Amino acid sequence: MSIIRNVLALIGLAIIILAIVVITRYADLVKLTADLDPKAGAVYLELANKLAETGSAVEATIWRAAVQDGMTAEDVEDVMKSVASEHNIKNVGELPLYKQVASMSGKPYRYAKIFMFCDALTASRMMDYNDAFSAYLPCRVSLIEDKTGKLWIYTMNMDLMIHGGKPLPAALKKEAEQVRTIITDIMNRGAAGDF
Repeated sequence: MSIIRNVLALIGLAIIILAIVVITRYADLVKLTADLDPKAGAVYLELANKLAETGSAVEATIWRAAVQDGMTAEDVEDVMKSVASEHNIKNVGELPLYKQVASMSGKPYRYAKIFMFCDALTASRMMDYNDAFSAYLPCRVSLIEDKTGKLWIYTMNMDLMIHGGKPLPAALKKEAEQVRTIITDIMNRGAAGDF
């Protein structure tokens, strides 16, 4: 009888310790989330859902759009550059990766080109807030031909940068949201061929 009582006491003690650990961890989580941007929970839920769906952290952190059938890479480039110009955001660089791979391997490679768009003043304000933002600059938009020959446009999910941590100062957040709007417009209109 005393053995059973001791075992039950040990089980009870283990449950109490586990409850204290869970409550402590939960309290820390509640405190952490209370300091985050109000949209952080939704952003991280979307990321978790995409991660569960694809099994890829990289795919969970990007947006992509299928290019309308019949459009060439050159057509898409023209639209994206036109939309960027319309929004007064600069195309500060292009990396024609497919040409570099072909040059180095001696074999043709599928179309893969990375465009870099930037609003230098917004970029400087982001870095003034936190130098780590420099790793996200300039905003990259990739035009990729997949292994089946279909063209896709990819860009980073900027919601993580804007809403994933403590709230940005209001003016900076507004600027960052405007850049997100521009980049998604470049992607979506480029994919649709919408000048």
